[in-house]
Amino acid sequence: MDYSFDFEKIYNDYWEKLTAFSLKMTQDEQLAQNVVQDVFIDLWERREEISIASVENYLFRAVKNQIFKSYRNEKFDKTILEDKFENYLIENLSTIESDLTDKIYALLDTLPEKRKEILLMNKLQDMNIDQIASELDLSKQTVKNQISSALKQLRHGLKEFTFLFM
Repeated sequence: MDYSFDFEKIYNDYWEKLTAFSLKMTQDEQLAQNVVQDVFIDLWERREEISIASVENYLFRAVKNQIFKSYRNEKFDKTILEDKFENYLIENLSTIESDLTDKIYALLDTLPEKRKEILLMNKLQDMNIDQIASELDLSKQTVKNQISSALKQLRHGLKEFTFLFM
């Protein structure tokens, strides 16, 4: 198999998406570019050793793990990045593998109606906690609790896709 051709195609297909993803998670352009570069270098160096079922899943997971590794070395609180990653997943459902998308929609349907409404208002309509609380006549704390509970429920329901949340 001609790995250089495959690598070039993979690189051309994914470098822009991965850099945008990395930048969204890190908010640091230099770090984002370095992370993506490190992932592609690792992929190239290990090209004959690894077998990848889904290139996209592998690359996004590798970028996420590389960011965590970078921040872990700096003793950074990774919960901030996990929140950003959850937001990215929700914002980019259309680019995620269809099995995962189907599972997320199924899990959304299992949420209590009010919790689902609050989560969708926050993540899909980009409304902040104050706006949601005002619109639904709820306390800010209730809105925060509902968003947190919804994300925990989704996280729990997506255990079979744990490679995304490592």
